[in-house]
Amino acid sequence: MGSLLEFQHISKYFPGVKALDDVCFKAYGGEVLAFLGENGAGKSTLLKTLNGDYQPTGGTYLLDGEEKHYRSPHEAIEDGVSIIYQERQILLELSVAENIYLGRMPSNSFGVINSSKANQMAQKIIDDFGLPIRPTEKVKNLSIAYQQMVEIMKAYSRENLRVIAFDEPTASLSDAEITSLFDIIRKLKDEGKIVLYVSHRMSEIRQITDKVAIFKDGRHVGIYETDKVSDAELIRLMVGRDLGDIYSSLDKDKQIGDVLLDVENVSSDYVKPVSFQLHRGEVLGFSGLVGAGRTELMRAIIGADRRRTGTVRLNGKVIENRSPKEAMQNGIMLVPEDRKLQGLLGNLSVAGNIDIASLEQNSNSIGIIDPRKEREMAEQGIKEFAIKTPSMDKKVLELSGGNQQKCIVARAVATNPQVLILDEPTKGIDVGAKSEFYEMICRFAKQGLGVILISSEMPEVIGLSDRIIVMRSLEKSGELPASEATEDRLLALGMMEESGNE
Repeated sequence: MGSLLEFQHISKYFPGVKALDDVCFKAYGGEVLAFLGENGAGKSTLLKTLNGDYQPTGGTYLLDGEEKHYRSPHEAIEDGVSIIYQERQILLELSVAENIYLGRMPSNSFGVINSSKANQMAQKIIDDFGLPIRPTEKVKNLSIAYQQMVEIMKAYSRENLRVIAFDEPTASLSDAEITSLFDIIRKLKDEGKIVLYVSHRMSEIRQITDKVAIFKDGRHVGIYETDKVSDAELIRLMVGRDLGDIYSSLDKDKQIGDVLLDVENVSSDYVKPVSFQLHRGEVLGFSGLVGAGRTELMRAIIGADRRRTGTVRLNGKVIENRSPKEAMQNGIMLVPEDRKLQGLLGNLSVAGNIDIASLEQNSNSIGIIDPRKEREMAEQGIKEFAIKTPSMDKKVLELSGGNQQKCIVARAVATNPQVLILDEPTKGIDVGAKSEFYEMICRFAKQGLGVILISSEMPEVIGLSDRIIVMRSLEKSGELPASEATEDRLLALGMMEESGNE
C-alpha cells in the first residue's frame, strides 16, 4: 500500500504577504497529483514548507499518520521526502556519480570512498533514464537539461523515498528527455510513491497526472480528477476568469518599419554561420528543438561568446559587441533563459535588480549614484510591469517566478534598448502571467522596438511572432511568415535532415 501525506491547515506568512492560507488536502501514494495555479498562488511555498526550507506559520503535516516538523531539507530527505526545484541543487565541479550519491558515497570498512562502485551504481540509474552521459563526467560540462536530469536522478536513487515533488521539471528538457522522465514518474507511481507535480503545461498535466490540486491566492481551491475536468475549467478555477483565446485578444496593430538589425554569417564555437534581419516594430520568433543553437546565436550576437565569423549591423552601422555590456551600450539587451543563474542577483532587492544595468544613467558626472534616481527608476519599473511585491526593498528571490522575470525585463527596458532579445521569457510561468507577458511583448513592438522571441512552445512563437526562423543542428533550417506557420511545419523544419529555406 502506498504512503499518505496530509496537509492540515497549513499557513505561511511573510511580511506583507499571506503566501499560504489554511491549506488542507491529502495526497496518496500510487497517484500523481498536479499542483496548478498562477505564480504566487502558493505552490512552491507549500513544497518549501513541506521539506523544511520554510517553517509554516500554522498547521502541520502528517506522513503515514505521523506528524512531521522538518527543520531542514536534509531532515526531510533523510525521512524520504525529496523536492526537485526549478533552480538546480547540484555541485557543478563534481561528477555525475558524485552528485547523485553526495553524502552517501559507497566506502569500504576503513571509510575509504569506492568511486568505482559509485560509478557503477550511477551508470545503472543513467541507463534507467536512457541518457547519453557518463557517471564520471563533471556536471559543469553538461547542458542545463542534463544537469536537471542529474538532480532528478539524485532523488530517484534514494531507497527510502516516500514523497517526491517536481517543480516545473521539464522547463529545460527536450521531448525525448520528457518521455524518459515520465517513464520514471510512472515507475515511482507503480511503486506506491507520492508524486507531486508542479507544471503550467496543460499537455503534461493531461499526460502524466491522475488528479489536479488547484491553488489561488495562497488557498487550496480543490482537487479534481484530471480526465474529468476541461482545460478551460481548470484555467477558470486557477485565475478566476476565462482567458479565452489568449493570442486572438492581443493588440497587434502596429507598423513594421525598416531593417533595424542585420546579422550576416555570424558564428561562434557553438553555432554555425547564420544570417537574418530584424525590422523595427517586428517580433521575430526563433523556433527549434532544445540544443538547436538559438541561444548560442544570440550569445554570439551580444558578445557573451566570442564571434568567429560574421557582421552585425544596427541601423546600418557595423557594431562589434565584444561583450554584453558593449551590446547594451549599442542598444541590444538579452533577457536570458536561465533567470536564476544568468538573470537575477539573488542577494539584491527588487530595486537593486531593476537598477543594476543603469548605474551610469543614475550617476552624476563624477560617478556618484543618486539614490533618488534609483528609487524613481525602480518605482517606474514596478508600476509599468505590474510587479507584485510589498516593497521595492524586498529580496528578489522571495518573489514568484513570474515577478522575478518581470524584474529582469524591467531592468532590460530601463536601458532604453532598440533590440530586445527574450530567451524563453515565459518558462515556468503560469497561464495568467503569460498573458501579461504576451501583452508586454506586443507593446514593445508597437513602441518600435525590434523584438527577438526564442520559445520552445510552438503555439507561443506562432501566436506572437510576425515572422519565424527555425534552427536545427546549430544552423538556420527555415524561415516563414507566422501567418503560414503551423506546429507541424515548424517541427518538420526543426527535425528535417537537410537545411534550406521554405
